[in-house]
Amino acid sequence: MKQVDLNCDMGELPEAIKDGTQEALMSSLTSVNVACGGHAGNEQMMKRTIEQALRWKLSIGAHPGYPDRSNFGRIELTMSAQAVAEFVFEQVKNLAAVAASSGTHVVHVKPHGALYNQAVHNRELAEAIAAGVARWNRNVVLVGLAGTSMLDVFQEAGFRVAAEAFADRRYESDGTLRSRKFQDALIRDPDEAGRQALSIVNRGSVTASDGSEVPVRAQTVCIHGDTPGAPEIAAAVARTLRLADVSLRSLSRG
Repeated sequence: MKQVDLNCDMGELPEAIKDGTQEALMSSLTSVNVACGGHAGNEQMMKRTIEQALRWKLSIGAHPGYPDRSNFGRIELTMSAQAVAEFVFEQVKNLAAVAASSGTHVVHVKPHGALYNQAVHNRELAEAIAAGVARWNRNVVLVGLAGTSMLDVFQEAGFRVAAEAFADRRYESDGTLRSRKFQDALIRDPDEAGRQALSIVNRGSVTASDGSEVPVRAQTVCIHGDTPGAPEIAAAVARTLRLADVSLRSLSRG
């Protein structure tokens, strides 16, 4: 039986934590990536998110991003490798301390937004991310975009890695994500997101924005928590995969 992890970026929106939207997503997931106070989040939001995730028996991951709250970490920045390694270390360390206070631990680390997308092409940046995490703990899984060199960099740094694909994002023909500056960058239709997730798992490919087929082999599939209708999208993805006899298992369970 094929298996895949379903992850979601969380702890980013205070209103989603308070109004139940965030926890409504969790019944469809196997792991969460928790904002660590860089692009979003604070200690209270981290703790609330981790507590919610534990109720659903989800694995906990850190989601460090550029310390740029005004742009939600989605604008490319130019920072030294040392500075990147430092803020990645601080953010992951802080989340790990909150997780420990809740009786759990961090299983994986997934960079956020522009930091993630830049590291796809920038080896020095990917190395800095790995260095920051390594300063805290090498015994975690580093998550990166499927089919890209950032995964090779993470492996060379001594980490286990997980290739990631996206159910709710469109792709370019080179296997990168379509920029959010385009109106069609997000997949908002739950059924379409479900079909894309199933294609990733069963066929190892997605249909790019130009109609070409792009190889995408992944161990984990992401649904963004801030996509409009995210709970419905996550439910459709989980349902589609389960109906196709795909086992949903977190990265911690292998």
